[in-house]
Amino acid sequence: MKAPHSRHGHQAKPATIKDIARELGVSITTVSRAMRDFPDVNPQTRQAVLDMARQLDYQPNQVALSLVTSHTNSIGVIVPNLDYFFATAVRGIDELAIEAGYTVLTCQSNESYGREITNTQRLMNGRVDGLIVSLSSETSNVDHFRRLLQRSVPMVFFDRVGTDLEATKVMLDNYDGAVQAVSHLYEQGCRRIAYLAGPASLSISNQRKKGYLGTLEKYGLSVREELIVHCPFDQAHAYRATLALLDGPERPDAIFAISDRIAVGALLALRERGVAVPEEVALVGFNDEPVAALLTPALSSVGQPAFEMGRLAAQLFIEQMNSDELMPPKTELLKPRLVVRESSLKRGR
Repeated sequence: MKAPHSRHGHQAKPATIKDIARELGVSITTVSRAMRDFPDVNPQTRQAVLDMARQLDYQPNQVALSLVTSHTNSIGVIVPNLDYFFATAVRGIDELAIEAGYTVLTCQSNESYGREITNTQRLMNGRVDGLIVSLSSETSNVDHFRRLLQRSVPMVFFDRVGTDLEATKVMLDNYDGAVQAVSHLYEQGCRRIAYLAGPASLSISNQRKKGYLGTLEKYGLSVREELIVHCPFDQAHAYRATLALLDGPERPDAIFAISDRIAVGALLALRERGVAVPEEVALVGFNDEPVAALLTPALSSVGQPAFEMGRLAAQLFIEQMNSDELMPPKTELLKPRLVVRESSLKRGR
């Protein structure tokens, strides 16, 4: 492993171009142009910039956003796993990055907070220009990313984002995805709709839960807490959670699952118990992975544009890299689309 680049050292907050601009009351662009000796910069201004840089101990290679830094033209990507959704998103990142002359280094956190921190340190020590990240399901503390943002390291978060991070984000309209799924189940005559949620700490889990609850309220259905189950993103947990729902006092007539993987676990439990899908219990997943169409019955699922999400994340990252100014954080919201198949069609069969 290479030694850490000086801009990623242990100093709390190295001086940035922004600090020089603020001290002198000039724009970031002016400071950047003065440092690169542009002819249109007033000589006195240029001298003032250089003096202030010395005074603040400004090191050009400490600022990822400055055009005076030596870029490696590489992007670190951290994803929870390389399942269908994330593998497709990484393909989108990779395609746009290659077009723009960047190399992509991808790491998996395997849903582990500790591994996410290790991946972050190794990528930054390897001198990537910045990071594109989707958080692990264990991550509730985002200080390791906040520290990098404070040092002006270019970063974009996608899909699973830290709600309290001031950063650029590419997200699915998860609320709307849940509304589409639950509205469809209601229209099929379902009234006791369970929600198999992911970990409670995840933003996507909570946004989809808000959509689920909002739709129940819209149709005047009472919220039954025992029909909302948080479980990790794995089939075995979903299988056990579904058996518990079937044995509970309020047996559901529909299940909305936060992912197709969880929906498959639910389907296995329903099949084992001899419960007819969709006649007795309708089922809708999320992600619209290729396996959804191959199941029996074929699984209805909320599709999300994974490839486009990856491409857009890479595009926003490269815009940050190419900007003279510190770009304010922005959030891009992509629309989901419910794909209806046999697993949820109770009517018009």
